[in-house]
Amino acid sequence: MNKIQLFRRRYIPDEIKELKDDIVLSADDKMILTKWNVLKPRKDIARGVSAYFLDKGIKVSKVYDAEDNLVYWYCDIIETVHEEGSLKYVFNDLLIDVLVYPDGFVKVVDMDEFADIMDEKRLDNSVIAQALRSADALLQVIYSGKFGSYTKIIEDAENI
Repeated sequence: MNKIQLFRRRYIPDEIKELKDDIVLSADDKMILTKWNVLKPRKDIARGVSAYFLDKGIKVSKVYDAEDNLVYWYCDIIETVHEEGSLKYVFNDLLIDVLVYPDGFVKVVDMDEFADIMDEKRLDNSVIAQALRSADALLQVIYSGKFGSYTKIIEDAENI
């Protein structure tokens, strides 16, 4: 049986890494659910469960520390590159990230890095526009109190 291959492309630093140790919990044409451990040891986080919402341009991750405490929900704005019929998915990390803490505090980060890659003309205008639209749509969901529609999917997957 062929296995889904997941890759993360970062622009800062410029790299592509296969997420070969991530465990795919489920996959369809709209969403891929995975669980993972950090690629490099860190003091603040240890593991997580992620949902790649392919049609929305976001990845929502429930991130835990080494004691299995929820640190935050980490939301990446992404571009998915996938050929029809292929089992290879490349997720381009578009740098805009939204963190939602357990107390409800929301923090948007790395907008400066997004501006840097825009200045360097490393993204097409259509990708830039889509990233901003995806970030805006995600923030609208969070601010309207409907973020639970994303988090429930991950929490349900954890209970399987």
